[in-house]
Amino acid sequence: MRIRATVAAVTGALALSALAVPVAQAGDHSASVANKPTSGAEAFGITAGGAAKAAAATAADAAEPVISKVVVNGGKDIVLGTTATKTISISVTASHATGVVDAYADLWHGTDPTSPDTIDGAILPNEDVSTCTKVNATTSTCKLTFTIDPRYDLYKNSLAGTWHVSAGALAGNQTDVAYTDFYGKARVQRLSKLTVNAAPEPVKKGGTITVTGKLSRANWEDYKYHGYAGQSVKLQFRKKTSSTYTTIKTIKTNSTGNLKTTVKASVDGYWRYSFAGTSTTPTVTTAGDFVDVK
Repeated sequence: MRIRATVAAVTGALALSALAVPVAQAGDHSASVANKPTSGAEAFGITAGGAAKAAAATAADAAEPVISKVVVNGGKDIVLGTTATKTISISVTASHATGVVDAYADLWHGTDPTSPDTIDGAILPNEDVSTCTKVNATTSTCKLTFTIDPRYDLYKNSLAGTWHVSAGALAGNQTDVAYTDFYGKARVQRLSKLTVNAAPEPVKKGGTITVTGKLSRANWEDYKYHGYAGQSVKLQFRKKTSSTYTTIKTIKTNSTGNLKTTVKASVDGYWRYSFAGTSTTPTVTTAGDFVDVK
């Protein structure tokens, strides 16, 4: 993770410098929280004098950039398993009379960003400076990427669910800044897996088909997948000649996440399980398991 770059005006150009934070060891989750900025001055590396100037300018003419849109991970939930890292992007669209030259964003989990004791997770951008694309003379969309490691960033299961989104923008005059730790929210989820097996195959018409399966999800504390107990899962069927699945019944997973139910065999077709998901766990549907009815 990195501390934001220091930004200064030099001979009319934007000069950028960065202070790199040493890579944290696995199990040390304090670095990201400690390095999370809580103001526009911190986010853009503006000095105390520059911050005072920015505050005065804002008070005088309300010249703070306007952030109109922040898109996290293309609008999709952020889903991670037990070990594989995932890189996402956050784009910030903002406007100012002098244009927008940089933006900031991060994800954090907790209650009060000004009190590190109340934050138990923070995901900071890979870049010190965002990549901005002009929409017009006053508006730009700036993009940052984030590499999330479940073994470092998501070190406990209680981090699954809703995270806060911080967002900031730096005006083209390199003085006026917009920043908030509560721009929006994003959802981080534990990857789910679902299996199905319909047997016997083939089966006589009128005979009994037993459909088994298991719903499991990533555990960010021991890096394994465990059964997801007490969850409603739909058993669905489509005829061999159809392209549409119909829900036959809904059953619940047992204490170890296993599924088991029986149905009567009538026609050739495909059986599958479908889980709608929860706030902490994404939806998942199996491929169809074909059963030949004789």
